[in-house]
Amino acid sequence: MTVSAWPIDQIRRQFPGLSRTLHGRTVAFFDGPAGSQTPDCVVDAVCHWLRHTNCNRGAAFAAGRESDAVMQAAHEAAADFLNADDPDCVVFGPNMTSLAMLLSHALAERWQPGDEILVTRLDHDANVSPWVHAARAAGATVRHVELRPTDWTLNLDDFYSKLSAKTRFVAVGMASNATGTINPVRQMISAARSVGALTFVDAVHYAPHGRISVTDLDCDFLACSAYKFFGPHEGILWGRRALLEELRPWKLRPAPSVLPGMWMTGTGALEAIAGTAAAINYLASLADLLPQNSDGLNRRQKLDLVFAAITEYERTLSLEMLAGLQSVPGIRIHGITDPQQVAGRVPTFSWTFPDCTPRAVAEWLAERGLCVWNGNAYALPFTEAAGLEPGGTVRAGALHYNTVEEIQRLSEALRQFRG
Repeated sequence: MTVSAWPIDQIRRQFPGLSRTLHGRTVAFFDGPAGSQTPDCVVDAVCHWLRHTNCNRGAAFAAGRESDAVMQAAHEAAADFLNADDPDCVVFGPNMTSLAMLLSHALAERWQPGDEILVTRLDHDANVSPWVHAARAAGATVRHVELRPTDWTLNLDDFYSKLSAKTRFVAVGMASNATGTINPVRQMISAARSVGALTFVDAVHYAPHGRISVTDLDCDFLACSAYKFFGPHEGILWGRRALLEELRPWKLRPAPSVLPGMWMTGTGALEAIAGTAAAINYLASLADLLPQNSDGLNRRQKLDLVFAAITEYERTLSLEMLAGLQSVPGIRIHGITDPQQVAGRVPTFSWTFPDCTPRAVAEWLAERGLCVWNGNAYALPFTEAAGLEPGGTVRAGALHYNTVEEIQRLSEALRQFRG
């Protein structure tokens, strides 16, 4: 998917937030790793639910039945998004962190002293602390997979050395929200399965960049968040049916005892669930804008096509951002910097300067309509391991609605800043 073939103008017109201006120039949003912009169709879906089907689950009257149909459609859309075969194994919740905490309570009841849990130094803390808390409650041991300081990728030799017959659980992210590195999750899942360990994949950061398939990954659990892939603030958890039914989540007595309701504690943000389905349908709809013929494809097949195109387009953005950042004097990029290895990352970049704080850089760029993030972005295991606390890094991430021109503008601004 070349830059010229990517339907960027048709895409950007669907995002009202991208029309914001500052000092007569369009604002460029590079804060996608913290939360993406939202297309009109998602806003419309949220508003339609609130206006026309605002009703709790299980009502006997028409509005309730309509709302329940919207919820069922959302489970089916999410199953397509994750390439899962059972919509009832998709659980919605406030966010990935809350869902991981809920799952960790249930898993802790299976662990005991002598058991070992593996987490990594490259993960968002939402894929570390829940399991650490659960292990502490069970008396199990937590072991951390270390990083290679040359490019801050996972040290697989360290992973294999710590994986053993004592390992009960392995948690790993598909892609780092700090460095953009795509982790070898299939390889790690296969190794974990060989010793009988369960696996949890944090796909929050990867979700807007590449196709997710729980079938291909062969993981036991996977979580992501809709607000990272153009939807509202809503978390998604998928798990194997046998495990979700066997584990006992903390829940109220009147709550359902069957999937998926047994894992969806309290009344959910139903309007956000409706918006999540709309975000998935938006992504599938991009297939109709691509040069390839998408006639006759179902939603799952359209998502295959779209994410293949997004991956190729974003690879161009990664190369452009890498080249631009490397042209800035004094910059230190944390992560993969070899253009030959660009397929091993998404276009999320973190960097620091030796003589100014990340916050100062972010504020300077903000005054010029360039929105970037600063701090640890909750990737505290990484920033601690890399010695980047307390300031963290500057982080900029591109998504499928960003342009080469925006990246060039960011690079030029950073060169001016250093000048």
